[in-house]
Amino acid sequence: MNGIHDLGGMHGLGPILIEENEPCFHHEWERRVFPLFASLFVGGHFNVDEFRHAIERMAPSEYLESGYYEHWLHAFETLLLEKGVITVEELWGGAKPIPCKAGTAVLTQDMVSMVVSTGGSARVSHDVAPRFRPGDQVRTKNFNPTSHTRLPRYARDKVGRIEVAHGVFITPDTAAHGLGEHPQHVYSVSFTAQELWGEPRPDKVFIDLWDDYLEEA
Repeated sequence: MNGIHDLGGMHGLGPILIEENEPCFHHEWERRVFPLFASLFVGGHFNVDEFRHAIERMAPSEYLESGYYEHWLHAFETLLLEKGVITVEELWGGAKPIPCKAGTAVLTQDMVSMVVSTGGSARVSHDVAPRFRPGDQVRTKNFNPTSHTRLPRYARDKVGRIEVAHGVFITPDTAAHGLGEHPQHVYSVSFTAQELWGEPRPDKVFIDLWDDYLEEA
């Protein structure tokens, strides 16, 4: 969707301030929020694309005025409420939490390292024919969905080159909305700075893109 989260190419936001020796967590509550993602993901309460779309749906002013782990916490609360896992009363401490249903998967200590380091892969083994191959020139489609997509706004209707074929993956545009896996090929596509930004620089940007985002140039 075209939300405030998609900042590429936008002006007026000032320089990126780099904090020297920045810690992983600035506050103790951030350290406590971090493991919630792995726990809730393993518990089957949401997938990665649902999580991302929940953040995208934040009000623009709230998004810009809050920090990284506040975005995470917003997504957890939004999704757990929407899916009926918790109630508003439980969230605000007005009711005693109800235990999870029997059979709900639980993150155990021996799983932590793998989940944190690898995340949840969206790669699948479906036999799907690729539409493009490395070396092909492609153009990204120009669309403006109100739903989730991984095609950045700044890279739409741009010509690039297929560099690497990654294989078949679940499509985030459908997975974020409970519409199925819709497996298709994903490619690393290179774009010149001139194509994306109109600047005659030697730089290139590489973006992983799904078949549905591309057409022949």
